[in-house]
Amino acid sequence: MGLRCPVVSLVRAFALICIFGAMESTLVDAETMVQSSRPVTSECRIQAVDYKGWDAQQLSNQWVQLMVVPQNGGRLMQVSFAGHSYLFVNRKYAGKYLPPTPGKWFNYGGDKLWLLPEGNNDEQHWAGGSDIVDDGPYSFRKISEGQECGIELTGPSDPQTGVQFVRTIGLHADSPRIRFDASMKNVTGHTIEWSMQSVSQYDTSESGAQSKINRNFWTFTPANKASSYLNRYHVRFGPAENPAASVRDDGLFALHYVHIAAELWLDSTDGWLAVVDANTQYAMVERFRYEENKSYPGKASVIFWTNGREIKLNADGEAALSEGEDEQLPYYLEAELNSPLCRLNPGEACSMQTDWFPTRVGEEFHGVTDAGIVTRPLQATRLHNGQIKLSGSFGVFFPGRLVAHFYDAHGSGLGNTPVADVNPSDLASLAVELTPSGNPTRVSLHLEDGKGLDRGSLQEIRVSSGENR
Repeated sequence: MGLRCPVVSLVRAFALICIFGAMESTLVDAETMVQSSRPVTSECRIQAVDYKGWDAQQLSNQWVQLMVVPQNGGRLMQVSFAGHSYLFVNRKYAGKYLPPTPGKWFNYGGDKLWLLPEGNNDEQHWAGGSDIVDDGPYSFRKISEGQECGIELTGPSDPQTGVQFVRTIGLHADSPRIRFDASMKNVTGHTIEWSMQSVSQYDTSESGAQSKINRNFWTFTPANKASSYLNRYHVRFGPAENPAASVRDDGLFALHYVHIAAELWLDSTDGWLAVVDANTQYAMVERFRYEENKSYPGKASVIFWTNGREIKLNADGEAALSEGEDEQLPYYLEAELNSPLCRLNPGEACSMQTDWFPTRVGEEFHGVTDAGIVTRPLQATRLHNGQIKLSGSFGVFFPGRLVAHFYDAHGSGLGNTPVADVNPSDLASLAVELTPSGNPTRVSLHLEDGKGLDRGSLQEIRVSSGENR
């Protein structure tokens, strides 16, 4: 069985349903004061907006809204899906821009690009802090709009590290999938070697208020069966014995957010991580391509950081939590994806592609497929009347329909049967009885998008026999 995550009470769940239902027809991030009278359309649009005092660019379709602030390090500051906002935005710096300042760090929040390896050992390590990489203003260019929206963000050339970032963000009109293409160019006259890092700060406060912790916030990624790390993950910072982190019996690394500073590295090879807010039942899946024959910084492809108090030794040699007001230690979790190390000659560039899929979850989490999230595993039972009963619960990545593919004992196809229409903004919960042809022993549940394109299987299982009714 998977990890069961308690959810909100029935009263609160009903209230959330009402709120989210009322918000489905808007194209506006719930946190912003930006209002739109446009009806939901089949197009995606790009428009200049004011977001919390910043000059921002909004990419939107009928499912998602992206708030991009080019001046502040080319950040994607917020992602909102069906009225739910995912990313942490630091109120301390809302609407502000502070130019690169040595010895400082201005954590605006949102999602950005960083460099690895980090450190101040030598010129082959990035010292971090407020520099051109983190705080340099990016130029903005609209690439396309309509059936496909695309923008390009170009960063300044950094003489210290020798890199220049260019990032494109894409959104189609027919789904909530978000596409990223990051490029790192060597702008020096000598060879350099760096890894690009996508750093996403997810809001782990209750209802985004930052006054109370969300105690039902999780992240997952498949642990490597042949991991280079002792426990299939590496504690880079924080307590070695951290009960919030574990590898489940099904091979998934699970991290429950707690307000303690910790950094956990994983050499995950399956190409995805999932961020799950079990309170609101919203999730974000970040997909990436793992390149098996290339080297990753510290062997890590995925890194998680839980923000909070640090465990330190005081003057008496006793362990104690670091001091500070909670507002100085906001509730957020970082999900970080690393590219392989790129060794670049002058003028050369390398790239990293990632995809985000916002969707819904339920009380359980059992993994990610090409088509969506498995929240309650598929079951197929043969009834006495010859019908096949299908049940299960899934968060889907594309709107369309679920189709059952049936197979006999020899693997021959027995035809496909439509099961249900689905939408990413709603959890797809099944309890249906189908009448397939032949004598199926196996069933695979596929997602077909609105154009009839097969987006892959959510789960494939054997048909169990008999059910007492």
